[in-house]
Amino acid sequence: MNVYDVIIVGAGPAGLTAAIYARRAAKSVLVLEAKAWGGQIINTPDIENYPVAAHISGADFASQLYQQAVGLGAELKLEKVTGVEELGKVKRVRTNLAEYEAGAVILATGSENRKLGVEREQELSGRGVSYCATCDGNFFRNKDVAVVGGGNTALEDALYLAELANKVYLIHRRDSFRGEEATVALLRKKENVEFVYNATVTALLGEKRLSGIEVTDKLTGEKRTLELKGLFVAVGRIPENESFRSLIEVDPAGYAVAGENCRTKVPGVFVAGDNRTKEVRQLVTAAADGAVAATEAVKFLNA
Repeated sequence: MNVYDVIIVGAGPAGLTAAIYARRAAKSVLVLEAKAWGGQIINTPDIENYPVAAHISGADFASQLYQQAVGLGAELKLEKVTGVEELGKVKRVRTNLAEYEAGAVILATGSENRKLGVEREQELSGRGVSYCATCDGNFFRNKDVAVVGGGNTALEDALYLAELANKVYLIHRRDSFRGEEATVALLRKKENVEFVYNATVTALLGEKRLSGIEVTDKLTGEKRTLELKGLFVAVGRIPENESFRSLIEVDPAGYAVAGENCRTKVPGVFVAGDNRTKEVRQLVTAAADGAVAATEAVKFLNA
């Protein structure tokens, strides 16, 4: 009863897309999810960069994806996966409630945005606080915004937002950036970009939506209020691969090492979505990974 062709760990866009493709190939599929169907996308109020669906809420997108997977016959269970063991041609998946076996396993656990740790951050997430400039930047066209971070992602976010926003504050806790100097040089040429060095965000202002932030100078302790409508946090992500470190190869940042075919070093174990090594982490690329991983898993099972 607990044996399947394919077990998918994670029910975000990558995992549910993988379930759809695996079921269309007539494979028995179990999707295991620890939190909620749809993954982090359910917290997005409006998606406008997914092909065909010009405007759809994250909750509606996730619901439709869930219904499609279930309608095709995928089985979904809310259980937390604690480990995956390779037993030759069979993989054993352990959860907090049971054990399952499959010929192929797809790890689609995603990654979590690293938070600032400032009071009310979760409350204002999606209400002015964002972790994806390319996803949400257009909502802040001609408004004042800020980016927090010092790596390439923060620099690229600031450069992207500079073309949309009225003003961009780039806040970094040090006096120099970790990211590429070439990008810093481009930002210096932007008249609407202001660097705020040696500073941290210490308070979020506004009631129902973000209206500003408080930044504190780390050297002097001086506090400054910046009135703005959007705060983009780019201080890194945490891939959710901890339970699989003994099974697959991960890079220094913790991302599962896999190419565009989504195959790991372990035959029959695949990875899809934001928890794998890749350049672009967007909703559309997560869905693409799910389709590729399932297709490769089917090839593996049929070989």
